Amino acid sequence: MHGLDQELTIRSLTTDDLDEYNSLLRYAFQVTEEDLQRAGWRDDEIMQSKFPILERADVLGCWNGDELVSQIAVYPLRMNIHSSIYDIGHVTSVSTYPEYSGHGLMKRLLRLSLVRMREDRRSLALLYPFSIPLYRKFGWEIVSNKISYKVKDTQIHPGRIKDRAPGYVRRVEWNDPEFMNLHARFALKTHGCIMRDSVAWDEYWRWDEEDTLVAIYYDVEDTATGYMVYSIKTDIMHIKEMVYLNMEAQKGLWNYISAHYSMIDEVRGYTYRNELMAFMLEDGNISETIRPYMMARIVDVEMFFEDYRTDDAEADVCFAFEIEDSFAEWNNRTFNVLFHGGRAEVTGMDADHRVRMTIGTMSTLLLGYMSATQLSRLERIEGSEEAIEALDEILIHDIPYISDYI
Repeated sequence: MHGLDQELTIRSLTTDDLDEYNSLLRYAFQVTEEDLQRAGWRDDEIMQSKFPILERADVLGCWNGDELVSQIAVYPLRMNIHSSIYDIGHVTSVSTYPEYSGHGLMKRLLRLSLVRMREDRRSLALLYPFSIPLYRKFGWEIVSNKISYKVKDTQIHPGRIKDRAPGYVRRVEWNDPEFMNLHARFALKTHGCIMRDSVAWDEYWRWDEEDTLVAIYYDVEDTATGYMVYSIKTDIMHIKEMVYLNMEAQKGLWNYISAHYSMIDEVRGYTYRNELMAFMLEDGNISETIRPYMMARIVDVEMFFEDYRTDDAEADVCFAFEIEDSFAEWNNRTFNVLFHGGRAEVTGMDADHRVRMTIGTMSTLLLGYMSATQLSRLERIEGSEEAIEALDEILIHDIPYISDYI
């Protein structure tokens, strides 16, 4: 590697670089022809589908001469954070050829991507980690969970479903406008949810097979209030996503699932909500697995606070946040933040309380994944007991619902 740094260059990728981008992606994530065929894709279709990423995302590549050796993409998305809609960057396509690993190329690309997100006024960066320890070094922290569950056929027997919803369920096409509009309505009322654009929807369906189905629940006024995306294979119902705007829709969708009782042996699915399926079923003796899912890091602390919402029932209070951020030096300082009327404002006034933490800890705290009390017990926040209690009183505690990654 000695002397190679003189030849390495970093530049933005365009659609002219599609072949190199796709080759590195396929190699790094080991997407085989068999994988493509199983999902009904051809290689040229995968390449064509990446055009929108290269057209709309900020894609950076590190080149050794004419060879693309490392790359990162930041796709622009919008996200609901405590009922404020934020412009964020979704970091994706992070990949480096093995022979170039260990030389800091990805660190350089990550650092430059943060600079560019800040310039674009994207105050939060989201990513799906292949290595939690790696991204923690650069200021990212866990902010959401993915819950996998398994329910036996006897547990969905119609006789065990006490609550019957008054509406009805109808299967629709995957591109049904009502289905997509339902998600948009759900995202507007759900903390952490991504507002899906056309590329996000394309990624949502990328590896699904043709027999994936969509069912919508309608109330007695024929208003769509919930949906589920699912498939049935080898006597197992696989629920990819269940979204509902109220409890009636949730009951209606589980009524629909129970109607498949004679066709299946088991229901398997995922949820990203801060709730346990076991509590909701009459027979709660089911299998559930919770694992960390997405990571996030605040790109610019002052910018992030501009749209941040807090508990408007609490009295005004000013905190001095001493932030450690060695990767983005503009955050590596103290921010005095006044919380008043449910909003936050970086100010010059004297602080009532002082706390100290890393940028990663601040990210998971402000997104609601962990409380100040929990983080203090883990020695992730330094501050008086009074300051920790006051911080938990003013902040909104709601774990983000994040189900999308690009």
